[in-house]
Amino acid sequence: MRLFRLYTGDDQQSHLQELKIPFAPGPSAEQAPMQQAHGVTFTRMAPGAFMDWHNAPRRQYVITLQGAVEIGLGDGSVHRFGPGEGVLAEDLTGKGHTTRSVGSEPRIMMIVALKD
Repeated sequence: MRLFRLYTGDDQQSHLQELKIPFAPGPSAEQAPMQQAHGVTFTRMAPGAFMDWHNAPRRQYVITLQGAVEIGLGDGSVHRFGPGEGVLAEDLTGKGHTTRSVGSEPRIMMIVALKD
């Protein structure tokens, strides 16, 4: 699984940074530290659906389960994520990012709203 952080830089633009999941040994499997969450929702976007410039509504993990998405940043770069890949969306201010569901199947995602 690849995990990225989407955040607002000092330039008020959204940026992506790859995260390393801090797995630690456990009794039967490695796991990362528990994080506090408000809840989980599942969302479906039709193929080709586009959301123009917007900010994340809250700190949240967005994990693509099916389909694919392209996230556009203010520097003109476009980053594609598919099944099993996730983004920790923290770009709560600034210009934000664009989102486009790509491919021929709906994008299904799991969103985990984090507590502050």
